[in-house]
Amino acid sequence: MASTLTWQQLKDLKPETLGHAADAWGAASRHADSARERIEGRMSGPLDKTQESEAAQAAIKRLKRLEDNYHYIHAESGLIRGTLDGLAAELTAQRKVLTQALDDAAALGYTVDDNGGVSYPADGKNEQTGEGYPGGTVYGEDGHFTPGSAAPSSGKHRLYEPGLGGADGKVKVPNPHYAKAREIANRISFAVLRARGADDRYSGALAKLKAAPGLTVDTKTWADIASDVDSVGASALPYIKEKLPLDKTPAERKDWWDHLTADEREEYVTAFPGLIGSLDGIPATARDDANRENLKFLIAKLEGRHDDLSKAQLDGMEGIQAKLDAGSNPPMFLLGIGDEGNGRAIVSYGNPDTAKNVSAYVPGLGTALDGDFADDTVRRAFQTAKDARKYDHSTASIVWLGYDAPGLTEVASTANADKGAPEYRSFMEGIQATNMHKDPHVTAIGHSYGSLVVGTAARQHGGIPGADDIVLLGSPGTGAQRADELNVGKGHVFSASAGNDPVSWLPGKESLLGPVQAVDSYMDEQRWFGRDPVSREFGAVRIESGDGPLPLYLSDEGPTPAHSGYFDPDRNPSAANNIAKIVAGRSDIVTTEDPR
Repeated sequence: MASTLTWQQLKDLKPETLGHAADAWGAASRHADSARERIEGRMSGPLDKTQESEAAQAAIKRLKRLEDNYHYIHAESGLIRGTLDGLAAELTAQRKVLTQALDDAAALGYTVDDNGGVSYPADGKNEQTGEGYPGGTVYGEDGHFTPGSAAPSSGKHRLYEPGLGGADGKVKVPNPHYAKAREIANRISFAVLRARGADDRYSGALAKLKAAPGLTVDTKTWADIASDVDSVGASALPYIKEKLPLDKTPAERKDWWDHLTADEREEYVTAFPGLIGSLDGIPATARDDANRENLKFLIAKLEGRHDDLSKAQLDGMEGIQAKLDAGSNPPMFLLGIGDEGNGRAIVSYGNPDTAKNVSAYVPGLGTALDGDFADDTVRRAFQTAKDARKYDHSTASIVWLGYDAPGLTEVASTANADKGAPEYRSFMEGIQATNMHKDPHVTAIGHSYGSLVVGTAARQHGGIPGADDIVLLGSPGTGAQRADELNVGKGHVFSASAGNDPVSWLPGKESLLGPVQAVDSYMDEQRWFGRDPVSREFGAVRIESGDGPLPLYLSDEGPTPAHSGYFDPDRNPSAANNIAKIVAGRSDIVTTEDPR
C-alpha cells in the first residue's frame, strides 16, 4: 500500500524516536553477537577440542544450533537497525525542507491548507483598470523542482487564482506574491513526495524482515537473510550514497572510517556487508568481518541455483569457507568476495595493514571462483606467505581475483586486462592507505595473463600505487617493450620462465601472421602481448627457475604443470624461493639466470 503521509504528519514527526528504535535494535544485535562468541569461544570450541564422547558431540551439535540462532538474531537485528537509521535520515532531510518552507510561508503571512496549498494575499495594482490584484491559493506543480533536487514523481498542477493567459499557454499572475507562494508550495510538495517515497521503500524492506516459526536456522534461513540484505541495500540506496564514500579515493575512505564511532562501524558492517567488504581503503579487519558475513549469504543464495556458473562459484565459496573455518598460520583474511561475472575473491595470508611486506598476486588464464581456485590458486598465496616469512616474518601475501580472467576464447585479447587493471590499481592504492607502516614494501605479482593485468596497471601514469617491485611469471607479455615502462625503476622488475612452460614461449601475433623470422630477430623476442619479459632486450632481472614438470601426457600432473608451479616449492623450488625473497624485501639475494 502506497504511503499516505501528509505534510502535517511529516512536520510532527520526531525522527529521534526512529533513532532510539534503531539504537535498541543495534543493542540487540550486539548482545546476540556477544552471546554467539561466548558460546563458540568458551563452550563449544573447548568442548570440541577436549571431548570425543557421544554425549560431548551431541552437546556440541546443540550448541552449534544455538550459535546459529544467535548469529541469525545478530544479522537480522543489524539489518533492522540499518533500515531504521536510513529511514530516519531520509525523513529528517525532508522534514527539514518542509519546516523551512513552512517558516518562509509564515514569515510572509501566507497560510498552508490541509492539502499543502499556499494562500497569499492581494497585492499590486492594474495600472490600466486601477483594480488591485486579488490573492489566491497555489499548489505544488507536477515536475517542478528546486535547484539541486530531484523532480517529484507525482502531483497535480492546480491553480485557483485568477490570472492572465500567456502566449506559452501558462498562467501568468501579476500579483507579486504569486511566484513566492508557488515556490513554497513546490517545496512542500517536493518534501512530502520524497518522504512518501522513503516511507514506501523502507516499509517494504521492514516487512520482509520476519523470522520464520521455530528455532531452526538452515540453508533456507541464510538464503532469506541474503535476500533481506539485498532488499535493505536497495531500499536504503539514497542513504548509502549519502553516508558511504562510494565515489571517494581509498585514502578518503580510510579517513572516513577512522572518524566513525565503533557503533557506526558495526552498523555498516552488519547492514551493508557486501559494500563495506568491497571498498578499497577500509581496513583489512573490517573488510574481513564484512566479507565473512557476506560469504554465508552468498553461499546460501547460490545453493538455490542450479546453473553451471552458480555451481562452480558455490564450490569456490564453500572451499574458502572451509579454509576460514580450519584456520591457518599465517592467519587468513577475506578482503573481497562476490558473484559478479565469474566470481570475485581476494584472500590474504597475513594482515596487509600491519605487515611490513605486502604482495598481491594476479592469476591468469582460466582462473575463476571455483573449486580449483580455493584448492590451488589460494594455496599459492599461502605458499608465498609461508616461504617469505623465512626471510621476514612481517609479510602478507594476497591473491587478487578482482577481475574476470579470460578463458581460451578471450585470452588473445587485452579486453579483460584493460578492465581489470583500474580495479587492481584501486586495490593497491587501498593497501597504501591502510598499511600502518610509513613506507611498506609492496610487490605486484602477475602470473600468466595476470602479468598483462599487472603490466597494464603499471604502464598507467604513476604506475601501480605503492609498488616497489614487480614479478612476472610465465608471462605471454605485459603490453610493454621494456621493463622501464612499468614505473618501478631499474632492477625492480623480475621475470621467470620455466623451461617446460608453454605459455611463456607463445609467439607474437606478428610471428604467427607474418613470415618466419630469424632466431635472433626482433620478432623472435615478441610474445603475444609485447616483448618477452625474460628476453635480454626487455631488461628485467631474470630470476632462476627450474624447468618444472613435463606437460600433457609426459607427466601425471595435468596439461601444463610447469605453468602453474612457480609458487610451489615442490614443483619449482628455485622459482618459489626467489619469489619469497622478493616479497620479503630481499631481492638482493635472489639467484638469477641469463636472459633468453
